[in-house]
Amino acid sequence: MRHRIALVCLSSVALLLPTSTALAAESPRPAVSSTVSDAGPSPVLPEQGGSLADPLGGGIPAVSDPSTSQAPVEVPPQQASVSENPSSVLGWASILLLVLVSLVLSGVAFTTLAWMLHAWRTPEGLRATRFGGRSSRETPLRFSLLVPARHEEQVLGDTLDTLSALDYGDLEIIAIVGDDDEGTAAVAHAAAKRHPGRVRVVVDSSVPKNKPKALNTALREVTGDVVGVFDAEDEVHEDLLAHIDARFHETKADIVQGGVQLMNVHTTWWSMRNCLEYYFWFRSRLHFHAGQRFIPLGGNTVFMRTDLLREVDGWDPECLAEDCEIGVRVSTRGATVAVAYDPELVTREETPGALPSLIKQRTRWNQGFLQVLAKGVWRELPTARQRLLARYTLSMPFLQAFTGLMIPVSIALVVFAKVPTWVSLVTFLPLVPTLVTLAVEAAGLHEFGRAYDVKVRLRDYVVLVLGAFPYQVLLAGAAVRAVWREKKGQRGWEKTEHSNLHRTPAPALAPVVELAERKAS
Repeated sequence: MRHRIALVCLSSVALLLPTSTALAAESPRPAVSSTVSDAGPSPVLPEQGGSLADPLGGGIPAVSDPSTSQAPVEVPPQQASVSENPSSVLGWASILLLVLVSLVLSGVAFTTLAWMLHAWRTPEGLRATRFGGRSSRETPLRFSLLVPARHEEQVLGDTLDTLSALDYGDLEIIAIVGDDDEGTAAVAHAAAKRHPGRVRVVVDSSVPKNKPKALNTALREVTGDVVGVFDAEDEVHEDLLAHIDARFHETKADIVQGGVQLMNVHTTWWSMRNCLEYYFWFRSRLHFHAGQRFIPLGGNTVFMRTDLLREVDGWDPECLAEDCEIGVRVSTRGATVAVAYDPELVTREETPGALPSLIKQRTRWNQGFLQVLAKGVWRELPTARQRLLARYTLSMPFLQAFTGLMIPVSIALVVFAKVPTWVSLVTFLPLVPTLVTLAVEAAGLHEFGRAYDVKVRLRDYVVLVLGAFPYQVLLAGAAVRAVWREKKGQRGWEKTEHSNLHRTPAPALAPVVELAERKAS
């Protein structure tokens, strides 16, 4: 993939060069009056107020032959640029705003691109991101797997069956259900009957209910050395725990973060981009954060030593991004985090089923990041570099909201305001990393299809490119909504619905059928 990315990046930059050169060659010229003769244009007449040395008057008068001169042809005056008359359009404030937005967009785009490609810097670095192999220890770790579920009777049964079939001996699975959710509770209890000794049910009676409160309820019940978290719709590889155990042993880590991958790339125009976001986040970016010893952990397929979890009092019950928050908190304590990604071992999930669900999900994540930023625990990180990275990462919702609001303003200024050439060039600066990012995403889509045996068609690349700008606008809108909700103090948990679109083969519906028959009787 590294060679393919390099080729498409060079092609993108080459496409930009003619545009930049053409823009640089253009410069605003003052409007002048000229005279036309049979021999060609003649100098400006003195009585017109112009001269050879100074077309605007005041210099040495030009000499013209009256016998050959004709009536002057007036050239329509050009529109005054902002630099010539700032008050004619929006003034220098508009230029500064335009430059600021362009620089912010460029900075975000360049850093995002660099982190997307972090894992592919060297072949050795790419190999280091993978699991080392299965554990062969005589005394393996005991795992307690927590599965919080709320109104997820359609998907929970399959997940509990999959976890019960994991090729690992010392294991307990705890399904966490609400005391007001009879449907999900029935599915969980049915799974506990099918897998006695492996699956048990814990009831969460907290009010109001959310994921971190459910996790904290179960934390009091766990008996394992390591606590793992999975979502109710997860499809987990049967050998995952053996590799996680080996990763703990090899790295002496306190936390191991495994890979998570959305799979249904062909469901909607935006599901493909959502899948690629997860691909680059878990495949590359989390490895960068782990190397910096500051990491916003993923929401599932994350494994933490039980004693560390209890030492930090579990998850923040009021945070909408409990995974990010606990990652920041343990980072300040110097915890060692190991990240590993193998396409064969990733936990498979599905994208939200509709745009409103996607917007609500992204709003919740962004608002959670803002809560972690305001909480200020990241200020306890030991180095200035870590604190700067934390501030930038947690401020991303603000940056997205700002750029989202400024995009239409920038477009209006470029279209309607005549600005100096250098400002025009600056406005094109974000286009460089944007085009390169598109090329990298296209290469990533090809690699995704090959890694997961998904057929990638020509029209998929077209959808990928055409959907880039609408998707960024959508994410910016979710960021604006997150800022608005946080300002209003609206911190209710907005749940994402699931329907098993990622299951391969087709999902087993026995638990759902059993529940329906029980309700009917």
